[in-house]
Amino acid sequence: MAALAVLLGACGGPAKPQTLSIAAAADLRFAMEALARDFHASHPAVEVRPAYGSSGNFYAQIRNGAPFDLFLSADMDYPRRLASEGVAVRDSVFVYAVGHIVVWARANSPLDVARLGMRALQADSVQHIAIANPQHAPYGRAAEAALKSAGVYDRLAPRLVLGENIAQTLEFVESGAADVGIVALSLALAPAVRDGGKYWEVPADSYPPVEQSGAILKRAQNPQAARDFRAFLLSPAGARVLRQYGFSLPGK
Repeated sequence: MAALAVLLGACGGPAKPQTLSIAAAADLRFAMEALARDFHASHPAVEVRPAYGSSGNFYAQIRNGAPFDLFLSADMDYPRRLASEGVAVRDSVFVYAVGHIVVWARANSPLDVARLGMRALQADSVQHIAIANPQHAPYGRAAEAALKSAGVYDRLAPRLVLGENIAQTLEFVESGAADVGIVALSLALAPAVRDGGKYWEVPADSYPPVEQSGAILKRAQNPQAARDFRAFLLSPAGARVLRQYGFSLPGK
């Protein structure tokens, strides 16, 4: 019996799955499904568990001790600030993508956004325009800048409705709570959204680049898994998925 106990102890059971907890910007909601699937294929012992929200809110939560391993922000400033504050691993900060914005309307909308572009927002039938809250959502700041660049912000400001994050902004338009919105291209291209809407891509020179960065957190429960996911995201395989969802790669 003693020998059997030793043998069983040596053999052990199957390895316990690791959980990688990621605080992910809301524009990654659909791309992350593909990224997590491909990562798991090469790292079967790691289960990726993303939570989605605005980058600014995640920044505040992480500073207050939220238990994430990895932070993927839509704003490069937040991970850098966490590193300078000693909350993120300083040399782990990395830029992984550049996001883009589009004017988006439901497929059955009478607005011809592809032809009108930003002028579609000024149509008499448009009562509500959804953008993400510029106070804590980088895509909201990009939308606000694009409206100002087009010279229509002051005129359209009373019609703006603010989403907590860019995913909720899209939901406002999908549900009919808003007539049109300025959302992330990555959401407009997602298979779950693509057939339900139409869009016009806002010229990139009309708003500051949405440079997206991440960082590994010092309180990470699985720092090695976080490092592995970071490496995957920066690899050709990760870049391929990001390009499929309309992201540009840093420096390109």
